[in-house]
Amino acid sequence: MAWNVFFYFRKYLLSEEIVGFQIKSLTNSLLVGVFWVLLYALAGCYQDIYRKSRVKELLQVLWVSVPGVVVIFFTLLINDEGVGKYTDLYKTFFAYSGIHIFLLLFEKAVVLSYIKKLIRTGKLKFNTLIVGSNVKAKEIIKELEKINSQLGLSFIGYVHVFDKTKNLLSDELRHFGDYRNISRLIKLCNVEQVIIAIEPSEHERIANILNMIDDDRVKIGIVSDLYNILTGRVRVNHLLGIPLVEVKQHVLPPWQKVLKRVFDISFSLLFFLLAGPFLIVIAILTKMSSKGPIFFYQERIGRHEKPFKIIKFRSMYTDAEKMGPALSSDDDPRITPWGKVMRQTRLDELPQFFNVLKGDMSIVGPRPERQFFIDQIVQHAPHYRYLLRVRPGITSLGQVKYGYAENVDEMVRRLKFDVIYLENMSLAMDFRIFIYTIKTVLYREGK
Repeated sequence: MAWNVFFYFRKYLLSEEIVGFQIKSLTNSLLVGVFWVLLYALAGCYQDIYRKSRVKELLQVLWVSVPGVVVIFFTLLINDEGVGKYTDLYKTFFAYSGIHIFLLLFEKAVVLSYIKKLIRTGKLKFNTLIVGSNVKAKEIIKELEKINSQLGLSFIGYVHVFDKTKNLLSDELRHFGDYRNISRLIKLCNVEQVIIAIEPSEHERIANILNMIDDDRVKIGIVSDLYNILTGRVRVNHLLGIPLVEVKQHVLPPWQKVLKRVFDISFSLLFFLLAGPFLIVIAILTKMSSKGPIFFYQERIGRHEKPFKIIKFRSMYTDAEKMGPALSSDDDPRITPWGKVMRQTRLDELPQFFNVLKGDMSIVGPRPERQFFIDQIVQHAPHYRYLLRVRPGITSLGQVKYGYAENVDEMVRRLKFDVIYLENMSLAMDFRIFIYTIKTVLYREGK
């Protein structure tokens, strides 16, 4: 709409004598429309559309729109034959940016105001589960109910955390039992908001609860205390005056997610195109090294605990796990001589680029494990499930910093590197790990 309004307004802006323009209005309006949809999608403007702050949304629109207008100006407007002087360029730029931003802000204000009205009248609600049943939980519910006409929270019930704590909410809300059922409850009751109302000092218990919430769509708020707020130990999101620690479920912004996936696909295709002959040589050497198939398939657990078949060059003898699942070691007799070379240089991992193309894996991400070992790891480190929120990778920070793990204890120790990766996940971090991996391959530094 903004483009077409600008198109017809522009002939009066520049010169009344200009009647026919070189720019095709209808064709370019479609292109411009697609461009804006993609740009706003990459900026995350279409996420969580029902619970946006009007002020933050309008500021985000301005932040995204200005560079978008600049792109359109330099691609479609600057070389138009209707522009004769530099002053025409200024008029063109400010006219289009003004029309676009005005119409967009007006539309956003109308839509967001309508959504707020739906929330205020109770036509739009968000199922909310309270974790905790103590005094803190009772207080936070009372505070939220005072401003709930603006929040739209629908308290469906609560789960208790400590067995010895009195259930002070039993007269007000439905009791769903122990907090260990939270993952099932979220799916069963379509929960959209979880509020954890226990003492912030219970860090371990809060971590366990967070690990159980594996749905990215669920908003999580943790009730903070005055000491943490004053000392700045936590970053608090004030929900209309109520201090809640907001837990981020999305580790990467949308535009980085898209670019990461584009890089994965592009690099994988380029790799198979350029390294085809090299892979054939490795396949021949693998076949000659011992009896058995060239490739090794094994079920691993991927994103959101979805199993998939990982593919590798076979580095062990065919009967390597006749006694059951077992991790390898430096002097493992199950590994073939050629397999040891491949493991040191990570060559056995190269076929996993097929898994990347399929979408089961990424080039950089936490290494996928078997369910047999995940069950053991979780007993020692429940926060391992945090890694299952992202696609596993061919290489990882834990892989380049620690190498292959020989037992569950080493897997737990390697886990800290993967957690560090998730806490600092970005395209820049991926690039650094990618360079580390190349160095490991070239210098055969792998464990």
